[in-house]
Amino acid sequence: MRTTAEPITTGGLPPPPAPRLALQPSAPLMRHRSGRGRALLDGAWWPRSADPVAELPALLLALRAHGPPGDRQPISHVLLRAADWHTHPRRLLVNGPNDTREVLLSWFDNLPAGLLTAIYADGRRIDLLTVPAATGHTAAQAALDKAADRLTA
Repeated sequence: MRTTAEPITTGGLPPPPAPRLALQPSAPLMRHRSGRGRALLDGAWWPRSADPVAELPALLLALRAHGPPGDRQPISHVLLRAADWHTHPRRLLVNGPNDTREVLLSWFDNLPAGLLTAIYADGRRIDLLTVPAATGHTAAQAALDKAADRLTA
């Protein structure tokens, strides 16, 4: 239950630009939280800033769209490393094309640098490397490709 001490942070209009996201080919299968058969990372994301209110809505909508056809569950909870972001809202309102959803954000000091874990409404999860916004284009693209296992020999 939400209290007045936990305000919802809303994303602003207009809609955010498409996220710079690279997922492993198997990422849309999003294994269950038990972790059996999971890769270390399911992909990577390169936000344009360290502002979670500006950056997370587009990512969460993109992750929903990458779900299995006929079972595109919304994200209900996101776990983030506090030091990677400028602000730390507890809830985020995400305005999607088909619905508006409140997403819980949890902030931790002990997560590995750059780790973002998104949990779907049905309990599946996806783990992403978050490339810092200030990273140069070449280095960021290399990190996206490596996390998505798209590098060529």
